[in-house]
Amino acid sequence: MVYGIREFNERVGEGAGEPFLDADNGEELMHVQPGVSIVLGNRPPESPGTLYISTKKVVWLSDVDREKGYAVDFLSLSLHAVSRDPEAYPSPCIYAQIETGADEGESEDSDSESNGVVELSKTTEMRLVPSDPSQLDALFEVFCECAELNPEPIEEEDREEHNWIFSASQMEDEVAEDEDSDWHLSQNSTNSIGQSNGDHDLARTVLELQINDQRFEDAEEMEHHTDSAHQ
Repeated sequence: MVYGIREFNERVGEGAGEPFLDADNGEELMHVQPGVSIVLGNRPPESPGTLYISTKKVVWLSDVDREKGYAVDFLSLSLHAVSRDPEAYPSPCIYAQIETGADEGESEDSDSESNGVVELSKTTEMRLVPSDPSQLDALFEVFCECAELNPEPIEEEDREEHNWIFSASQMEDEVAEDEDSDWHLSQNSTNSIGQSNGDHDLARTVLELQINDQRFEDAEEMEHHTDSAHQ
């Protein structure tokens, strides 16, 4: 995965062209919005271009310079919202925060520059300013729909930490280690008990409670039979 916003000039077609999409991996174009300016960090807005929203990424292409364009994957967008507060920004826009993948110690201000050019790898904010503000709500809905198509991937380490369900056969192994070998676990999988991070203490505690409960019930039954015999 490529973090952050990046330069993009992969165009197809005549004239200003359209962005190249990875159709082989299921990428589809969802929305086209002409007359949109892009603002990176605290820099001045670029001259209006065309915004393309696909199922994978957001692409802005200049209408006058075929070599100028930017793209950011939805997986790099940590937040997007409609901004109409003139104190936050003079023009109504779609505001987005971008994850750069850099460590906190390496990150800089969102308007960081190198030789007068915005360092895209350190740009953490983006604003998309349509010439027609009435299109903001529709743009926001498309952003939401495409963001839902790109859930944050679960790291292998997190997957192992959340793998807390285990089967009845695994619980039987736990019971076999217990001193009371006369108690048997039901094979009904709906009675499975969770564990966290591979720690069996919770399962053992619950099993011991169930064992003790059964012993208590057996003791009550024996006492009842004894009382009946005396009568």
